[in-house]
Amino acid sequence: MPGLQSVSKKRPAVSQGGPKSKKHQSENPSLTKLEERKVQKRSRPVTQPIIPASGLSDDDEDDDEDNFEEEEPEDQEIVPDEMIVDGASIRDPNAARESHKVQRVLQEQRRAAKPHSQLLADAKRVWSLARQKSIPSAERQKHVKELMKVTQGKVKDITVVKYGGQKERDQVAMELKGHYKSLAQSKYSKFLVTKLIRLCPAHRASILLEFQSNVLRLLLHREASAVLADSFELYANAYERSILLRDFYGKEVALFSQTQGSEPEKANARKGFPGVLEGLEGERRKRVLAALKENLTTIFNNSDKGAITHAIVHRALLEYLAAINDTEDESEREKLRKEIFESCQDVLAEMVHTKDGSRVVRDFIAYGTAKDRKQIIKVIKPHVERMCTDDEAQLVLFTALDVIDDTKLTAKSLVSDITTHAPTLINTPQGRRALFYLLVPRSRRHFTPAQIAIIADTDLIRSKTSKKSAVVREGEIRAAASEGLLKFVEDNGAEAARDTGGSLVVLEIMLYADGDKSSAMQSLLQPLASIYPSEDASKPHPIELPHTSRMYKSLFQGGHFSHASKSVVRSSSFSPSAFASEFISIVGQDLTVSMAGGEGAFIIAEFLQRIKEEGSADEKQTVKGWFGGDVVEKLKKSETKGRNVLLDKINALLL
Repeated sequence: MPGLQSVSKKRPAVSQGGPKSKKHQSENPSLTKLEERKVQKRSRPVTQPIIPASGLSDDDEDDDEDNFEEEEPEDQEIVPDEMIVDGASIRDPNAARESHKVQRVLQEQRRAAKPHSQLLADAKRVWSLARQKSIPSAERQKHVKELMKVTQGKVKDITVVKYGGQKERDQVAMELKGHYKSLAQSKYSKFLVTKLIRLCPAHRASILLEFQSNVLRLLLHREASAVLADSFELYANAYERSILLRDFYGKEVALFSQTQGSEPEKANARKGFPGVLEGLEGERRKRVLAALKENLTTIFNNSDKGAITHAIVHRALLEYLAAINDTEDESEREKLRKEIFESCQDVLAEMVHTKDGSRVVRDFIAYGTAKDRKQIIKVIKPHVERMCTDDEAQLVLFTALDVIDDTKLTAKSLVSDITTHAPTLINTPQGRRALFYLLVPRSRRHFTPAQIAIIADTDLIRSKTSKKSAVVREGEIRAAASEGLLKFVEDNGAEAARDTGGSLVVLEIMLYADGDKSSAMQSLLQPLASIYPSEDASKPHPIELPHTSRMYKSLFQGGHFSHASKSVVRSSSFSPSAFASEFISIVGQDLTVSMAGGEGAFIIAEFLQRIKEEGSADEKQTVKGWFGGDVVEKLKKSETKGRNVLLDKINALLL
């Protein structure tokens, strides 16, 4: 029988499956729940694939950082082979045992020859105790303090700050002073640098100052790039960001603006690039702008390095564009804008996911010529679905819809892609906003005042660079989107209406889309013809769902209720009387009476109101027959919510 193989202590790869370890609550008293919530992730470029939910958790990533020294299989027992397969002759067990003894000796000699071998052995021994997730907090702190004693004075060789208190973290940060640039370029120590930047705000500025004069090179470095990106986007304040941005402004600015972190310097740093340009005129201002442009072009020309996706680059580019707009000479302004656009036009999709990057691309669209806009659409078209579900990236789509006069281009390249993905977009608030913008752009029902203000930032530019009126453009976009959206309601509307957000989308499509809606109406009314109340508790009747019943009520009203006018504002694109007529033929008498005596009293009341005001003589006569004296008497005795409103509508119809 073959010998039992020892089990490796390595965590199985994601592709190998294996049981997932349970997450334990943090027992570190120094890392509060508030601090844990502040641990954020950088915004993800829309050009990168979506990581599935089954990927590594945050705890797994922390383990990756801590386990790098365990890659050497020093704890794995070497077991002699007791049986050789494939019919080979049986080896001498004693010979195999002696061979493995020799291997162990060689392994120990190689390990002892490594630098700091004893330090590593002692630190790993204590760390293996401190990193256990099931031990009490007091015991963990005891091990952390022992680890600090072992590593004191040698922190740059081996250290850990995950479970230590603020005092231990600050001690680590002090001992590493002067080594951060080299540590950031290491495959493993970059994690330590990022954690110290996050967890040691008192030392953050001094750490970032060590990157000065090397920021551009570090941004293009495979390992260090992520350290700078995290620092700028997630942890740094205005002054600390200015430390990293200063290298973009060129050697002249770096030479004459060294900072020591005084209060006046911090106040000036909050002004950003405009603060740097204060007092600069003529050739000196041109030199600074040229240096910034040259450094940005270097990043754009090395797009394969990944730095183009970082918020720090987008901020520098936005500052450059803002400085260009302040240039007095119009021809010079247009020339500089055209040059920087041509240098980055092929990588604009890498920028749309950040606040500054989104604004940059939106400015390029707003100021651009018809040719420039066509190029931008070509670049972002493969990523439309991802952009729809990103808070910042979708603003680029909205600006394109607002600004571009060639609605045939936007309909073919953007609108069709958005409507095609409607079944998935309705599942997120961002995706629903993208659908709403095709029909009711900037509606206060679906967009906050802050969102509307951000979208309107380019309106002034649009008034100078676009010829078509906003009303005409919106109508053409709505017409282009209507067919696809009505097809979505016809195929998926009944199921979508059962979801809170989905019911809002379906309602807006029915009210404001252009075209024949008879098939969509029938699709929405078919579920109402099912047995009421539902016999399946897991799938309630649509009328029993509050949000779905509100949707049907609004459809019978033909529009939304306005709190300003205290009345329903009817949509000119929808016929509630046609909807009521379809209701009569599809739902019928029995179900209507059942819903009237149940949770559908308000919906049936609106239906009766619509028949009374806009129904034909035959329809009125038919519906009157549904609500005979016995039905009315039964309703009077019921305790149904909305009973009185319903009885008033019945009496009005019978008169």
